[in-house]
Amino acid sequence: MNIFDFIKKELNLEAKAIIEASERINDEIEKAIEILYECSGKVIVTGMGKTGIIARKIAATLSSTGTTAIFLHAAEGIHGDLGILQKNDVVIAVSYSGNTEELISIIPYIKFKKIPIIALTGNLDSKLAKNSDVVIDCYVKKEYEPFGLVPTSSTTVALAMGDAMAIALLKKRNFKESDFAQFHPGGTIGKKMILKVKDLMHSGEKNPIVKNSDKMNKAVLEMTSKGLGCTNVINESGKLVGIVTDGDLRRFLAKGFTDLNIQVTEALTKSPRTIKSENLAIDALNLMENNKITMLPVVNDRDEPVGMLHMHDLINAGVVG
Repeated sequence: MNIFDFIKKELNLEAKAIIEASERINDEIEKAIEILYECSGKVIVTGMGKTGIIARKIAATLSSTGTTAIFLHAAEGIHGDLGILQKNDVVIAVSYSGNTEELISIIPYIKFKKIPIIALTGNLDSKLAKNSDVVIDCYVKKEYEPFGLVPTSSTTVALAMGDAMAIALLKKRNFKESDFAQFHPGGTIGKKMILKVKDLMHSGEKNPIVKNSDKMNKAVLEMTSKGLGCTNVINESGKLVGIVTDGDLRRFLAKGFTDLNIQVTEALTKSPRTIKSENLAIDALNLMENNKITMLPVVNDRDEPVGMLHMHDLINAGVVG
């Protein structure tokens, strides 16, 4: 057996199953999205076995995109967990056969509570389909499954359908990247959208500052003691007039200047790029990358330096990446 050709064939089969399912989409999907959109309670996604794993993932995707959703294991449901079902909830039931005993057993209770059921099934004549308010066709040809028994393409289609529904809801709710970040504060996106410059900058005694009347030897001391390899330079009014970096120092020495007992104005970079403390950290990252700099003075509305932000701060916080 040629493994390369076999794997490629299997991937194509699953892709084909998804395409075929998409071609069978009808008005039922619009009804499903409307029911989910209008849901004032929570969405309960339920299933059994491997399909139950898919149901759990669909619930997780819905939860992360603004829809309150939880997974209910059908077998646990008939043994006491049906208490999570409340008025104003919606149930998404995932079962390829549509006749899974444990799942069918909880349908009477769901209907008694007058909770709408959205079925994701490959059997439109099943008990699940006949007892659901909306039926989404997830049928796959028998030859798409190994021996016609092992769920592969069928679970792929159910997962893809669940993902598509979650994204449709996301679009309908005008769910933004900033909203997504609130549900993922520990992830890269969350850090990019939530962390502000003030959360990462070096401020107070850690903020390197010298006056434009100070000598270069004091600037070097400030750069070294604060460990940032740079320092803000202010005028007599306390406003930022420039910055001295390691690069500025090297260029200063390369010109033949070895006397550090001269004013910092001889080596500073005038009018450096700056940012405000309330800006997002991702804005600072973009500014640094666009201008090919690694240090960024943070100023207030009076152009007074209140902090210094280093590229390493963004890297360590997980903003970069």
